[in-house]
Amino acid sequence: MIKTLAKSIRQYKKDAILTPLFMVGEVAMECTMPMIMAILIDHLYTENVSDLIRIGLILLAMAMFSLFCGIMSGRYAASASAGFAANLRHDIFYNIQDFSFSDVDKFSTSSLITRLTTDVGNVQMSFMMIIRTAVRSPLMLIFSVIMSFRINAGVASIFLAIIPILGVGLYLIASRAFPIFRRIFKRYDAMNTSVQENVNGIRVVKSFVREDYETKKFKKTSSLVMKDFRHVERILTLNGPLMMFCGYGAMLVISYISSRIIISSGGSQMSPGQLSSFITYCGQILMSMMMLSMIIVMCAISVESAKRIKEVVKTRSSLVSPKNGIKEVKDGSIDFDNVSFRYSGQSGEDALNGINLHIKSGQTVGIIGSTGSSKSTLIQLIPRLYDVTSGSVSVGGHNVKEYDLDSLRKQISVVLQKNVLFSGTIKENIRWGKPDATDQEIEQVCRIAQAHDFIMQLPDGYDTKIERGGTNVSGGQKQRLCIARALIAQPKVLILDDSTSAVDTRTDSMLRKALASYIPETTKLIIAQRVASVQDADLIVVMDNGKIVEQGTHEQLVAHGGIYYEVLKSQTSGSEKKEA
Repeated sequence: MIKTLAKSIRQYKKDAILTPLFMVGEVAMECTMPMIMAILIDHLYTENVSDLIRIGLILLAMAMFSLFCGIMSGRYAASASAGFAANLRHDIFYNIQDFSFSDVDKFSTSSLITRLTTDVGNVQMSFMMIIRTAVRSPLMLIFSVIMSFRINAGVASIFLAIIPILGVGLYLIASRAFPIFRRIFKRYDAMNTSVQENVNGIRVVKSFVREDYETKKFKKTSSLVMKDFRHVERILTLNGPLMMFCGYGAMLVISYISSRIIISSGGSQMSPGQLSSFITYCGQILMSMMMLSMIIVMCAISVESAKRIKEVVKTRSSLVSPKNGIKEVKDGSIDFDNVSFRYSGQSGEDALNGINLHIKSGQTVGIIGSTGSSKSTLIQLIPRLYDVTSGSVSVGGHNVKEYDLDSLRKQISVVLQKNVLFSGTIKENIRWGKPDATDQEIEQVCRIAQAHDFIMQLPDGYDTKIERGGTNVSGGQKQRLCIARALIAQPKVLILDDSTSAVDTRTDSMLRKALASYIPETTKLIIAQRVASVQDADLIVVMDNGKIVEQGTHEQLVAHGGIYYEVLKSQTSGSEKKEA
């Protein structure tokens, strides 16, 4: 895990190394200064002012050097930790871009967001503490104990009795806290999932007046997180009293024993200045132990975060481009040969079963079927968004697994059911399909997608800003913009996955005619609920329960009198009643 995360330090290795080096200098000065201070205190009763000035100047120089080292250590620590976190976020996000749909499904969107934000923040804080505080605290502890033994080994042995007590206490506290933090992060994911579902579906929530239900659901998840945090905080609060008890107890015992030694020996075995140094070292040891306990607590949190980050960074997409993959798609022909598919090994049954379908380049193919018949699943295998479980899918005469993934997907434009527009102008959104597209090309595809007229009615035309998610345009307008974005890529295969459902029948008809004349050589797959949207297709495929149950032209399927005919009859009879 450490090896994996350490790769993200990269150009900040120098800062990560200089941080502890400067910290060593700061600690060395802080641990030496009490000894010099003891000499200064013991010289207060002499009449040699020059000695006092000399010792004072030495202390001042040491303090200035300690300050310089502390500032430089803090500066490099900030640079190293912030840079490390930035690289870590980059590495996670970059790896997620290569994830297949199944990989995203495995982690869930909310969990990936938590890992990119909360988990990276925890690891960043822990990293900064490790390169700075985790170096300072042990060194301060060791140096303070050594200096104490140089003054008086007998009195200093009190520290050896206290340190194991503190160590055992810290171990017991940490061992109780670790499992709770592990549980907290799983509940964080659940809470974020609840928030994401609510925000994404806020219109549905309000439509059904389910705000109270969603509030209760969130409150339940949030309460579990609060309960775990309260439990772990109660455990961690034992740390402070334990430290204070041992630290101040040691000070009392040292002060008592040292005072007796000074009085009984007349200052020959120990001086008042040395007693002052002892008390200072005792405080440093106490502070070192408290900082160590903070590091342990932070590490308890960040270890779980680091494991979760490592899980994402080390995950390699189940869909990868083959070495020397084919770069060019010859044409838009598509062949499904005995294809079966299931979303995961744990799935009880196949989503697709025994699919055999052969589409010639340039054909228009309509796909209809009931909800849940796996129409969308079928078309997602073509650009290799998922891999088949068995059988093969070929495009342009080659198995899709033989293509370079980027090259394959650039030749297959998909307009999915859930149309997504990004923040920016209409032009910028359409140029997702072709970054160097000219204004004339953009206008042309928008005319074909029946989007030009409504765009020109907008205040700024093609320069109109689209809000995040396309919330300032209607569902039908959003669909037409997404179709235009797909068209501008000039694909060999165009897939419209129920992407005209929010468009009226007249506009739908105009769109299909425009597609037929503009891209006659492009293979067009149209998934639709309306028979009218597919009845002019060269081939119509009827799906049910993950299988192709009928295929043929409109006339052939009507003559066959199967599912297609029943759907047609139900839709036309409904419209006839409405007209009557």
